[in-house]
Amino acid sequence: MGNLIKVLTRDIDNNAGNVFLDFENAQPSPSETDIWENVKQTLEEAQVILNDLQEYRGAGEEIRQAIQSPGDETVQEKAWSAVVPLVAKLKTFYEFSHKLESSLRSLLDVLTRPGTTPTQQLEQKQALARQFAHILHFTLRFDELKMTNPAIQNDFSYYRRTISRMRINNMTSDSGGEVNNELANHMSLFYANATPMLKTLSNATSKFVSDNPDVPVENTTDCLSTMACVCKVMLETPEYRSRFTSDETVLFCLRVMVGVIILYDHVHPAGAFVKTSNIDMKGCIRVLREQAPSSVEGLLNALRYTTKHLNDETTSKQIRNMLQ
Repeated sequence: MGNLIKVLTRDIDNNAGNVFLDFENAQPSPSETDIWENVKQTLEEAQVILNDLQEYRGAGEEIRQAIQSPGDETVQEKAWSAVVPLVAKLKTFYEFSHKLESSLRSLLDVLTRPGTTPTQQLEQKQALARQFAHILHFTLRFDELKMTNPAIQNDFSYYRRTISRMRINNMTSDSGGEVNNELANHMSLFYANATPMLKTLSNATSKFVSDNPDVPVENTTDCLSTMACVCKVMLETPEYRSRFTSDETVLFCLRVMVGVIILYDHVHPAGAFVKTSNIDMKGCIRVLREQAPSSVEGLLNALRYTTKHLNDETTSKQIRNMLQ
């Protein structure tokens, strides 16, 4: 992306402003170090989570054979042995969503503080803005991988059925890491969602607003809309885009842009699609449409199915048609 990207944007208060967002190299100031270090640990674990999810192959064949041969104990044990370590990974993924939620809230707490404009907040706290962007990037990437891997829900469903049968027959699992019923219910709800990590962040952002009545909701929504604007300008301006060092940087900005739009839509009372929204939705969708379809279909689906206000009467037909 280059060491530093200068993005010209228009601030929420209609004063032209310059925003410098260094998504690659921004480092924290002394006052930000504690938060930055905590979030850094979460982001390092996030990369491990993504790698594990990318390599997740599932136990489809073993499960199919077990269903076909219900009386063959050897086949049943083989399927069970294949599923148990996979469910342990799914448990780790689910538990990580809570760490991600905690990191998001700690960043929002700093980036939405009163006293300066959203543009100034992002510019002055670039290291934390960069981490916020990386959380959104991880979230969209996780959900893209999850949506294209049906083995996740199939494996977990088989695990729950088998555990239930064991309990009925007073058998015990020797896996040592059995998921209890309450946790299994939470995990089922998590994985049943098309975009579980995004759902987690949306809920966390909404809860952040409700838990902090002394912080005007505009502080949060203006922070989100400003970041969406910055990403859009970076993507649609050849001068800035030419500084990207790889195609992955383009995808990074696209995911961040979509992520903040969805969070904005869940937090702002009127949503992101209304005409008075601080986000140029037509421009953002146009930027997405200009990319290779294979690289943005998951992001377009996230806007279609994870936003809150797309189907409101206040959403223009043009925007709806652009997302068809």
